[in-house]
Amino acid sequence: MFFYVFTHRMNSTALATIAMTGFTVAFFHAAIPTHWLPFVLVARARQWSRSKALGVAIFAGLGHVALTSLLGLAIAWFGFQLDHHFGHAFTQVAGVVLLAVAAFYFWRQWRGQGIMHHHTPGGRHEPSAHCGHDKAHSHLEAELEGSALVSKRKSDWAAISGLFVMLTLSPCEGFLPIYLSGVQFGWQGFFVLSGILAVGTLGGMLLFTWLTLVGLEKVELKRIEHWEAALLGLVFTVLGVVMLSLEHSH
Repeated sequence: MFFYVFTHRMNSTALATIAMTGFTVAFFHAAIPTHWLPFVLVARARQWSRSKALGVAIFAGLGHVALTSLLGLAIAWFGFQLDHHFGHAFTQVAGVVLLAVAAFYFWRQWRGQGIMHHHTPGGRHEPSAHCGHDKAHSHLEAELEGSALVSKRKSDWAAISGLFVMLTLSPCEGFLPIYLSGVQFGWQGFFVLSGILAVGTLGGMLLFTWLTLVGLEKVELKRIEHWEAALLGLVFTVLGVVMLSLEHSH
């Protein structure tokens, strides 16, 4: 009885930790300028109202969340198959994989590749380590300048479609390992994490889009973009340790 209660509490603590780290990843990923600055710039160029700009942000954010969740579904299903065949050993393997992912992100940060761009349709940019811009620069202003998104020769629908495609086809890669850590909780864990992804992403996008639209532009959110890889490395280190701790508790 004591072992059951201890294991149940341990699993509940693990799910809460995974949920909190998942929200952290989703929210701070949404704080990156590529998730809100394009909507502000396009809205100003096209003289959209704040409500329309926020509505377009939600529309594009839903596509972003949907594709990320779809990829997460594939990861979850694959994880369920491995968990079925390998049992508790999967938890240990998942912990090692998460620590390897953390090492990869720390390596990206060390190499100066912490910035993970979502480019405008047809846009391209050199890696952050070689672009020559200030580290706090998001590069979006230059990419949007002269594009169909801000050109008044194109319809609003063309701009909205472009913003939707830009964000949808750039899923939140940092959230995908979170789905791996939730495999042990079955489909319940998948749906909980998908809900957290939606709340964190859409909430962050709406908050930072609105703050910028009302004129609060001096918040140094662009530095989050520069340190994104290090933040993800820290998060996945915590998750990896939690997963390995679960294995030892069994």
